[in-house]
Amino acid sequence: MAGRGGSAIRGTRIGSGPMGEDARGEAAPRQTVTYFCGRDHRSVMTFSIEAQAPESWDCPKCGLPASLDSDNPPAVPKNEPYKTHLAYVKERRSDAEAEVLLDEALKQLRTRRASGDLVF
Repeated sequence: MAGRGGSAIRGTRIGSGPMGEDARGEAAPRQTVTYFCGRDHRSVMTFSIEAQAPESWDCPKCGLPASLDSDNPPAVPKNEPYKTHLAYVKERRSDAEAEVLLDEALKQLRTRRASGDLVF
């Protein structure tokens, strides 16, 4: 080992560089598409020429939807608070309707219990 000189990495030759298009062949033709989100972010995406670029794309910086139209980007969606099941039920039914439904359900439950049905 002492007889060998130099600091070249074993298995490579001096002057060799990364393999480029010569070794791999030509790269596929590409198109760049720019998307704009509601927070004034610009995202440049690269697609194949053969592929049709989507109308909208999620902004990689903020996650909001982005579109191709720089003058009219999609509006920032409103963040609605989480609603419970009970909140949705109260939207659909008035208190009087809920009272009638509860009375019917209790009446049916009492009838089943009186007849000997096993009800938990």
